[in-house]
Amino acid sequence: MTGPKPTAGGQLVGILAITVTSLLWGTTGTAATFAPDVGPLAIGAAALGIGGILQALIAVPALKRSWPVLVKYKGTVLTGAIGVFVYPLAFYSSMHLAGVAIGSVVSLASAPLASGVLERFLDRSRLSCWWVLAAGTGVVGSVMLCASRMGSDTASSRDTVLGIGVGLLAGVSYAGYTWAVHRLIFLGAGRSASMGGVFGAGGLLLMPVLLITGKPLVESAESFGVAAYMALVPMFIGYLLFGFGLTRVSASTATTVTLTEPAIATLLAVVIVGERLDPLGWAGLALLAVVLVILGAAPTNVGEREGEGGRREANSEEEATPAPARTP
Repeated sequence: MTGPKPTAGGQLVGILAITVTSLLWGTTGTAATFAPDVGPLAIGAAALGIGGILQALIAVPALKRSWPVLVKYKGTVLTGAIGVFVYPLAFYSSMHLAGVAIGSVVSLASAPLASGVLERFLDRSRLSCWWVLAAGTGVVGSVMLCASRMGSDTASSRDTVLGIGVGLLAGVSYAGYTWAVHRLIFLGAGRSASMGGVFGAGGLLLMPVLLITGKPLVESAESFGVAAYMALVPMFIGYLLFGFGLTRVSASTATTVTLTEPAIATLLAVVIVGERLDPLGWAGLALLAVVLVILGAAPTNVGEREGEGGRREANSEEEATPAPARTP
């Protein structure tokens, strides 16, 4: 189905929604430090597993309406679900091994590049020069931020390298489920059904991991509170806003905007956890702020499909529906 090309105003709203999402996501690494006895697999499984199932529960009516579309494109749903399964386990493991700053930066900085590759080769989309400029600036800023933390982190060199590798896996999986949700919206499933289908299936896949590793989460009120906060606020509310934003911007633009998450995570790590940031790191943060300026000032920052006059977008009635009152 063919819909109107995104407007500059609609893109700005989408960027704003995803920026707020990034602010919420940026608190997760610091929040995890308040449950030091809980392993990264348990934290990740609880956060996105429970959050994903909640996404599915609130989307039941939309899932019923869009069930034929989801069944038809079950391969896309499964791809997204696997991404949802892998991402939190890899992301929190990366932060556990390499530190909050490096884990966040590597995971999020690699995602826009992976998203760009997926859109270019799977959707045959031409990536705009604005996206290339923003993504390039964001990656440079993220590398500067990461480099500034390398010398001061307490993690061993082996753990840091391993953490970076796991962080790259997190970035690829994040790009994968973002692409899958955007693709399903594009194919007519609608925002709620796309988010509920992908995140609900991914949440179910995470439940066995939570059952095996989650005992420490209920052994103290503090650990339980951390898990509840992460599942309800950054993951449930955050992904509601993220889905809203995906109806207005491309997957590659969305992952580029979320480069602001490591900036927030780093600032919180400095202010609350007590980590240090040198001038190179502050310069990296400034470049990440420039990314938002580039994307916000760009004309509609999406490319066109090869062989088509314009890029199709979802035209389901959900696209015109305002985000729920409690969404990020």
